[in-house]
Formats: sequence, C-alpha cells, structure tokens
Amino acid sequence: MTIANTASTSATANLASITRTSDAKTAIQAKGSDIMGKSDFLALFTAQLKNQDPTDPVKNEAFVAQLAQFSQLEATTNMANALTQMAASTQGDRMMTAAGLIGRSVTAAGLPAILSGGQPVNGTVSLPNGASAVQLDIFDASGKPVRSMVAGSQQAGTPAFTWDGLDNSGNTLADGAYKVTATVTVAGAKGTAPVNMSSTVQSVSSDASTKDLVIKVQGGQSIPLASVLSFGG
Repeated sequence: MTIANTASTSATANLASITRTSDAKTAIQAKGSDIMGKSDFLALFTAQLKNQDPTDPVKNEAFVAQLAQFSQLEATTNMANALTQMAASTQGDRMMTAAGLIGRSVTAAGLPAILSGGQPVNGTVSLPNGASAVQLDIFDASGKPVRSMVAGSQQAGTPAFTWDGLDNSGNTLADGAYKVTATVTVAGAKGTAPVNMSSTVQSVSSDASTKDLVIKVQGGQSIPLASVLSFGG
C-alpha cells in the first residue's frame, strides 16, 4: 500500500510539472491583453515542444512553419518599433522647422483682419465659380458690425480687397483684430465664401490628439499649419 501511494504521489507530481499548451495560453491571456507578442508566441511554441506526444511528434514541416511565423512576427515587431521611433523623430524635425515661422506672415482663410496704426488691411476672397455680387462685412471683437463693403460681379479666382480701417460713418476704428465675412451671390443664390487674411505667427504647437502642427497668430487665433495658403516675410 505504501508503494502504491508513493507511485500515485509521484505520478501526480509529474503531471503537475507538465505545462500544457492550453495552460501557457491561459497564462498569457491572464496578462490582460488580447494581443500576442513575440515572447508570448515563443512561450506557446516552447510548451508545445516540451509536451509533444513521443509516439506522434509534430512533423518537421510544422515546426519550420511555426519558426517562420515567429521570425515574421519578430521582424514585424521590430519594424513597428522602428517606424514609431522614426515618427517621433520626424515630429521633432517638423516642430523645429515650423519654429522658423514665428514672426513671419501667413495667409489663411478665417484669420482676423489686424488693424494697426490706421494702415489699410488687405485680403482676398476665394471664388472658385465667380460671383455676380460680393458683400464684405466687418465685425469688431464684440461681434458688432462696423463696416460693410459691396462689390460687383467677380470672376472665378481670389479677387483682392482693401479695407481702409474706417467704419460705415467714416470714423477711424481702434487698432485690434476684426472679423471679416463674405456673402456672395452665385447663379441667383446667396451663400458664403472664405475670406483670406494675413497675420503674424506668434507660436507653434502640436495638437495632442492628432499630432498635427498648430500655429497661433496675432489676435490669438490658432489654426492648423496645413490650412495656411501662403507664407510671407
């Protein structure tokens, strides 16, 4: 009876020491991730090698195929890491390059008209299909309309306009940032058109969610760098 108990205990101990492929997979999944890495793949592969049936071993072709998969996984992981590092490096280079824009003039749609020293303000209106009439409305910082200018028929393109800094009564307005909108008439229907103004870049930053570069211009407005139409001196 003693010998039988010893053999049973020994057999139980031996069984307990065996790592099954399913056990290895369960241990991997217990990490809390559904994505297998190369270390997880190697753990499953090693468990399979240790516990294969001696009377029916896995064929060499199957081992070679699994090793090829492991090599491919490792190469893909290394490539992903390299691309991540390259992206981080590229982002830093882009930021350094964009920093050179600080103090320069940029032109983009939706920028404020900066009135300074009573000097005229120039801008353009984007009219891809032309217009039979164009009305420009200028608003101060509080949203109050201060000036309206009407132009006649315009051909397709980006016709230029100049605001002399006066209100509708001919009074000189205070320096500051003003909003300019354009109402256009095309084929008898009224709509809006982008107004392109120029402003000076004050700072450059990176959007936390998209990683896109964002510039802050005079007047406090921020726009994506990709929306800039042209750069000045």
